[in-house]
Amino acid sequence: MPIRYPVSQPVLLGNEKSYALDAIETTWISSNGPYIARFEKALSDYLGLDGCLVTNNGTTALHLACLAMSLKPGDEVIVPALTYVASANAVSYCGARPVFADCDPDTWNLTLDSISRAWTDRTVGVMAVHLYGLPSPVDRIAELCSKRGAWLIEDCAESFGATVDGRQTGGFGDAAVFSFYGNKTISTGEGGMLWVRDRQARDHARMLRGQGMDLNRRYWHPVIGYNYRMTNVAAAIGLGQIEMVDHHLAERRRIALRYRRRLEPLAARGLLKLPAQIEGYVSTHWLFSVVLDHCGPEGRDHLMQRLAENHGIETRPFFVPMHRLPMYSEGQSLPNAEFLGAHGLNLPTYSGLSDDDIDEICVALEDAIEEIVIRSPSGDKG
Repeated sequence: MPIRYPVSQPVLLGNEKSYALDAIETTWISSNGPYIARFEKALSDYLGLDGCLVTNNGTTALHLACLAMSLKPGDEVIVPALTYVASANAVSYCGARPVFADCDPDTWNLTLDSISRAWTDRTVGVMAVHLYGLPSPVDRIAELCSKRGAWLIEDCAESFGATVDGRQTGGFGDAAVFSFYGNKTISTGEGGMLWVRDRQARDHARMLRGQGMDLNRRYWHPVIGYNYRMTNVAAAIGLGQIEMVDHHLAERRRIALRYRRRLEPLAARGLLKLPAQIEGYVSTHWLFSVVLDHCGPEGRDHLMQRLAENHGIETRPFFVPMHRLPMYSEGQSLPNAEFLGAHGLNLPTYSGLSDDDIDEICVALEDAIEEIVIRSPSGDKG
């Protein structure tokens, strides 16, 4: 059956097309042009972070953040095991070692305890990820890092617009990174953004972003740099997106509330767990996700196949914990991340899903759970 409800898709309702066409018609289509500065200013204004730097994707922004923190071979950085692989890869690009920490079974994020257990005498920093849009306890993580003389990078790829006690994620640590990939809350197709608190380190990152060229002397390259620049066309799309960000965030709140109301009966029966709700923490609801406690990886994958083939509903599993990937496997046991990686499921989440759409998805999910978990002779297919 054709996919009717993708997990995510960009929704372009504002000035994205007119801005992009203007960039094309004025021939400013590469990494120079007015929309880059306009997009960077709009990001800085919205997030309250002075001097935001846009990049060609979120992974390159992570790499620049690590370089801005002077990460070097032999250093260790604590990274959550349950997140997208780019977080650990950026550390590895610098010749440093990512050390994986387990997550909280309810919030799915790092905890102070899991960070402390992963800390060694080589730890120089922590990369805190706000998984699926729910902030980690980043205020307390920042305090811990400060006390121990380490830096903190916030990976906000999934949390644009999320807050902790009214403060936007991204401003708690020494650096922050955002992603504008096609499935994010706001998108440039591919794209990212970096913010660094220290101005000198920020300027260094800006220089590295542009092939290491001196910021005040053209074609003078005092260091080896990278071509991590965003194009003017992508920035034009991003400007149109951020002008509509309040709409997109409100839509995600509506969608998450509808999912929660419709799925609470299943949660009350113990058939799934809903995302955590924490006082003072406002999620951006990048993806609405559930945990199927009684449906192991085989059953979950069968459920996903059933939803796609019978109903045209695309879903996706949680990330494979990074300590289970070949290049990072050292025999480590992190039970919470492993359980969530095997039992987690992401549901369609994007602006434009109607309440009727969500109701249809929830009915199909309930039927699939009934079939696979309840009516199965063995109960758990995992």
